[in-house]
Amino acid sequence: MNHSGVRDVEVVVIGAGQAGLAAAFHLRRAGWAPDRDFVVLDHSPRPGGAWQFRWPTLTYDKVHGMHALPGMELTGADPQRPSSEVIGGYFGRYEETFGLRVHRPVSVAAVRTGAGGRLLVETSEGAYAPRALINATGTWDRPFWPRFPGQELFAGRQLHSAQYEGPQDFRGARVVVVGGGTSAVQQLLEIAPVAAATTWVTRRPPVFREGPFGEEQGRAAVALVEQRVRQGLPPRSVVSVTGLPMTEAIRRARASGVLERLPLFARVTPGGVVWADGRTVEADVLLYATGFRAALDHLAPLRLREPGGGIRMDGTRALRDARVHLVGYGPSASTIGANRAGRAAVRDIRRLLDGDAQPSRGDAELAGRLAS
Repeated sequence: MNHSGVRDVEVVVIGAGQAGLAAAFHLRRAGWAPDRDFVVLDHSPRPGGAWQFRWPTLTYDKVHGMHALPGMELTGADPQRPSSEVIGGYFGRYEETFGLRVHRPVSVAAVRTGAGGRLLVETSEGAYAPRALINATGTWDRPFWPRFPGQELFAGRQLHSAQYEGPQDFRGARVVVVGGGTSAVQQLLEIAPVAAATTWVTRRPPVFREGPFGEEQGRAAVALVEQRVRQGLPPRSVVSVTGLPMTEAIRRARASGVLERLPLFARVTPGGVVWADGRTVEADVLLYATGFRAALDHLAPLRLREPGGGIRMDGTRALRDARVHLVGYGPSASTIGANRAGRAAVRDIRRLLDGDAQPSRGDAELAGRLAS
């Protein structure tokens, strides 16, 4: 703690989802000690990142592509348990096993340029002055709500997929689902059997991916996302690049007509939606499964954004400030990408800070656990 009440640390990690925990693991592995050399701040009430907020009927067997955190596999999970419980419990055990000492709930109001070449991180538990920052705040806190003419006049219920709690809330209702991503399809498939009627609306025709999604396809998808980030544009959703995985449930839903897709409507009316050609659909509920945007407002004082609206990156490093790394953003927004980004960010930060001081070494027992 310096004379102004601001606590000096080497690194602050903001966010304790997949990307934040992976970064914290690699900080420990590199020899930094939590609560001495670095701190992990998380505003969520419990371990689990965004997973803890997923709807209860999203069981673990419905989760696609959950990659284990570095150094500890997720084993023995009951596929019928809610994914929020399975992954939340796994993240909690991970934090405890590696002694990451996550501070929660802690909200970060702003990150600014501080004194002496340090950053200033203003939080609900006081201020920190790190020499480097790993931002792993994800997207859950910024659900994207599309805007349509007449939306404010709709007499029924409007909600975002982030507020979805299961199909029971839609029994007997006429539901319009807006969005072409994985959440839209999963929620539509749950709602259709209990709703009076469902209508699926997307901006672009959905692309369903047949067959395995291997390493080569994964690299190609990441390259497309990375191209946008390098241009300083906001990253697009993963599904816009990879397509929707074809499952047996999706195949049945397509055959039954549940996944018959319509283009976006032109406006909302008090009783439903209407298209430019005059077609109308009556609705009681509009469910917007329209994705999320990166939660980066707290970084605004650093002026990292490009004219295109995104943050131009070199790997995980923000080009406008070499002290700032974004993990779980853009090309590292997948679970396996988050792991790799955490490792890369720590490697880069070591290079940045090694000119001034070496990190203090952790205990031998931990070093043994991390030697993987």
